[in-house]
Amino acid sequence: MPRLTYTIDDRLATVVLQNPPQNRLDKPLVEELAEALTAIASSDARAVLLRADGPDFSFGGDIMDWPDMNARELRALFERYMNVFNAFERLPLPVVAAVQGLCAGGGFELALRADVIFAARGARFGHPEQTLGLVTLLGGIYRAAERAGQARASEWALTSEQISATSMAEAGVVNRVLADSALETEATAFARRLTSGPTRAYAAHKALLRAWRVGGTAAADEAMFDIALPLFESEDAKAGLSSAVNALRAGQPRPVLDFSGR
Repeated sequence: MPRLTYTIDDRLATVVLQNPPQNRLDKPLVEELAEALTAIASSDARAVLLRADGPDFSFGGDIMDWPDMNARELRALFERYMNVFNAFERLPLPVVAAVQGLCAGGGFELALRADVIFAARGARFGHPEQTLGLVTLLGGIYRAAERAGQARASEWALTSEQISATSMAEAGVVNRVLADSALETEATAFARRLTSGPTRAYAAHKALLRAWRVGGTAAADEAMFDIALPLFESEDAKAGLSSAVNALRAGQPRPVLDFSGR
């Protein structure tokens, strides 16, 4: 049985964790994620929704084989996981994660690769690695720190406490907290709305944020015009600018465009 499935429908790619009951991340699931990313990258998808079946998003990594693996095997395993997770993060498309139930360990680290996180009111987030004598292995603590600051990220990692969706929203990790029954519907509607947006501009925003994460404001400033100026040659920018100028000249409101993504 597949541990992960994906569909592409009307420009929206939906990736679903399906490794019940805990949706734990193992090598087959990660390889299926890699296959999904390849298919999405070559498709007409213009936004991605990440969600999970069942009451919980993911308990994290499947640790059952780890005690029997040597350091070289573990490094190879985690490097593969990291490479696939980072490829997911670097998709030139907006990614929305819909999180319910427990989102812990590697599951939390996967959700943090999304651009926007919607969470059910009953969702809980956590880094359980300290209870194993380990650290977040796939970049979780510093990605949480990017969103919430070092003080909160350190506390969460040191205590391995499960943090509520509301607290995560207050800290800036989660974008919206929704009723549990409304999570999938509202997250899907939001992601589908992005499929009509300026896809190349979305990708540029992601690239600028990535430059900022690597080198701060100075690095992002250095990259700004190499990333931004090619947008002026895009069909979307030409249509957007023309419609805005025409509306201003006519003294009318700017129209809402359905961008082509080109």
